[in-house]
Amino acid sequence: MKITLLVTSFNSLSQAIYVALQDRGEDVDVVYATSQTRDEEITKFAPKLILCPFLKHYIPASIYENYPTFVFHPGIRGDRGAYSLEWALWQEKKEWGGVWLRADKELDGGDIYAMGNFAMRDTYKASIYRNEEVATALELLDTLLENIHVNNATSQLQNPIHPKFTCKIDWHSDTTAEIIKKINTLDSFPGIEDEILEVKCHLFGAWEEEKLRGSTPKEILAKRDGAICLATVDGAVWVTHLKPKGGFKLPSTYVLKERLKGVKEDRLPLIFDKSYKTFYEISCDIKDGVAYLYFNFHNGAFSSDKCIKLKYAFEYIKEQVDIVVFMGGVDFFSNGIHLNILEDSKKNGEDGWSNINAMNDLVGAVLQADDVVTVASLEKNAGAGGVFLALACDVVVAKDGVVLNPHYKTLGLSGSEYHTYTLPKRVGEQKAKELLERCLPISGSKAKELGMIDALFDAKSYTKELEAYVQELFSEDELEDFLWEKEERIEEEKEAMELCKRQELQTMHPEFWDEESPFHQLRYEFVYKICPTHTPKRLKFRYNSE
Repeated sequence: MKITLLVTSFNSLSQAIYVALQDRGEDVDVVYATSQTRDEEITKFAPKLILCPFLKHYIPASIYENYPTFVFHPGIRGDRGAYSLEWALWQEKKEWGGVWLRADKELDGGDIYAMGNFAMRDTYKASIYRNEEVATALELLDTLLENIHVNNATSQLQNPIHPKFTCKIDWHSDTTAEIIKKINTLDSFPGIEDEILEVKCHLFGAWEEEKLRGSTPKEILAKRDGAICLATVDGAVWVTHLKPKGGFKLPSTYVLKERLKGVKEDRLPLIFDKSYKTFYEISCDIKDGVAYLYFNFHNGAFSSDKCIKLKYAFEYIKEQVDIVVFMGGVDFFSNGIHLNILEDSKKNGEDGWSNINAMNDLVGAVLQADDVVTVASLEKNAGAGGVFLALACDVVVAKDGVVLNPHYKTLGLSGSEYHTYTLPKRVGEQKAKELLERCLPISGSKAKELGMIDALFDAKSYTKELEAYVQELFSEDELEDFLWEKEERIEEEKEAMELCKRQELQTMHPEFWDEESPFHQLRYEFVYKICPTHTPKRLKFRYNSE
């Protein structure tokens, strides 16, 4: 069946639906709502139906009256409007959901063709969207298509449309819990508006602090890994990121810079034991001789210092166990180098070069670790260098529903992270070239089919299946044999690995250093979220079916 995805951007939900439809064998074409040729693209493809997994734009009658058009709304039946998740979080709903409804003249007022609920976590808005809402939209996809086929629908409740959600922090009366709730409700867009050290900005990434205390609310008590800790009336809170007016989101210390002179760096051990409430990024759980290593970097972005810290953490923890499982973070496994920090840099080339080399050092440490079994757990999405960090591991497993983007070119980069060594070994030279050139997302099930990953686990029982799988990987004798063979293989292939890395970096050097490199403009558009005026050619069905 020919299906058009009409989207505001090709975000995590749009990609999840895209790969799920492709896996079903549907003919899928993508149209950006901002495209100057939007209507022409739809007419030319002549879809049987249009799905809108992520759409912030009004759908004109000329579309929904001529094509059956269905919108995913991140709310329960009767919920309407653009601020659904904000109000759900603010009202502390214990259960929420998502619905696929038919587009008509009433905003979110059309009949519902599929709906599902989930338990709400105590977290920030973007995390609920990226996890529970995406999972719900995917789970409902088969039901949606079946109900469209038989025209089985439930009427929407015509409740009032949500007003815009707004709130402010009152540092002299709000408790730590109230401040965290306010930041979480507007995280990751648009963030809660405030002013820190005379810098007007929006706040993101709230973490409760249990030990540090100050005498004046909003006093900056400490900094750590880019975050700042501010005193509250009853404790303290960490704020990891700020977005200055007219700028883009960065670690808080990058925004405040010299204004933080004299503020102490409150360091944690390399791997935090989670013994009290505070802000941390790297932690580890050891169960039955297996280390589960977590690295919760914001948006999966790996700056140079994060790469170095994770490398040291891995090298430290692998001395204590036989198997290390790389777990990633709450919302992402890894998305490679940190583009926002590079855009902020006054030395784009130098800092970009530093970042890719730090990423290579991390990946190389994993790839050449001959004394431990490494497992990549792709429970969350991964892109660019993050995919190839996973492929550096001995074993790669994934959650059903995960989306992988094993390519770089959409940002004008050829990429490194030993990908010319690891990807062909798993999928072959021809398929590796195709994945890198086409620049399309693939599902976990497609990755399994191609040989990129070794096992795929059910989304609802992922942790249980992962732990059972890891425990059953090797008997004691098999483990010893595996590590012996691994050591020999690395010794034999180390020169080839390093040659691949050198050639990758040789190709990448001008991409960072040349002022005319497309990377600089594409990075700018990505960081500032510039709306494209045309749908990317790579997402068009005719282009991909050639």
